[in-house]
Amino acid sequence: MKSLFLLLILCISIPLFQASYEDKPIEKVAYGSIVKLAHIPTNFRLHSHKVSYGSGGGGSGQQSVTGFPENDDTNSLWIIKGPNGGHVRQGTAVKDGDIIRLLHSNTRKNLHSHLAVSPLTKQNEVSCFGENGEGDTGDNWKVEVEGGGDWMRGKTVRFQHVDTKSYLQAMASAKYQNPIPGQIEVSGGKNKNEDTKWRTEEGIYFGEN
Repeated sequence: MKSLFLLLILCISIPLFQASYEDKPIEKVAYGSIVKLAHIPTNFRLHSHKVSYGSGGGGSGQQSVTGFPENDDTNSLWIIKGPNGGHVRQGTAVKDGDIIRLLHSNTRKNLHSHLAVSPLTKQNEVSCFGENGEGDTGDNWKVEVEGGGDWMRGKTVRFQHVDTKSYLQAMASAKYQNPIPGQIEVSGGKNKNEDTKWRTEEGIYFGEN
């Protein structure tokens, strides 16, 4: 745990994409990497925290997921894992079409979606779910790399939720007020469009073994 804490501190303090081996930048995004994901239209980071959705109005009461405007918060760190019930060796490159989980580093819950209703736009709710990385098939996301091939740092990607077929999205107009003012809603949308585009940003990247 102490070594992981030190790695996270380094992740915040080092410049963008400087985690590397032998001073050579690692270009491919691999399983085991700890990354921040930026929503391309807004540059907000995919984020979670110990604030739960309400359970009224179709909400799940699970841990909320938002877009966060700053890049220096450890609650925006996600670990790339294999699909629910599966394991992929650390350092294996993620490719277009792969099924992954995104494990929230601080709370150890998986990025999740389902048919619960998002609070602002009334689309599919995106939450964090499970305990210590254990969840269900609602944690599985298909990686769509623009142009195909390997998922490269900074390259545009989309994440399609396997169970519901919705896309991970955010919209600048869907802003929260209290208790999380300035953050934006992240939800699952039916259509693939500009609001479903993401890229990797700050992080600790592992090369292929």
